Amino acid sequence: MQTRLYRYAFPLSISLLLAACGTADQTGAPKTEQTNHGDHADHASHGVGDQLEKTAGPDTLPAFLNEQDESIQTIYRSVAKHPDLLKKMPCYCGCGESAGHTSNYDCFIEEQTASSTTWTTHGITCGTCLDIAAQSIVAYQKGSSVKKIRTAIDQAYKKTGVTPTPTPAL
Repeated sequence: MQTRLYRYAFPLSISLLLAACGTADQTGAPKTEQTNHGDHADHASHGVGDQLEKTAGPDTLPAFLNEQDESIQTIYRSVAKHPDLLKKMPCYCGCGESAGHTSNYDCFIEEQTASSTTWTTHGITCGTCLDIAAQSIVAYQKGSSVKKIRTAIDQAYKKTGVTPTPTPAL
């Protein structure tokens, strides 16, 4: 199952990762510890520069996504539609320790209520966050169980040596 998961998710994830890495250069965003996630030791300042934007709900994307690649917009839109899934997926970018995140969901959405969604820029600055969300959503849409997806994410990222978010066990 894991091989099948990566056969479909890996190419999409790589293209999204490349799009995310190229976005900082294309939009003129300054290169900081937050936009250069090649070295996870620099995540101590992670979360400090994240911007928040409240919209009328999950169908209204924040203005900070207007200049982003369509694939990043798609991931944000999909995260908002799959909160139960992404709240069960850990993130391996270091944001659990530096930004207080508890799951991959927190990398994209600060708060979601019946009447509004508060989005965060954290996800657009990190290829790891984008990759985990994309892999999880693609696998879920292809019928994988949440437990199998979580196991695949943990196995793929535990070798990075980064402490994952304190996402509760399934």
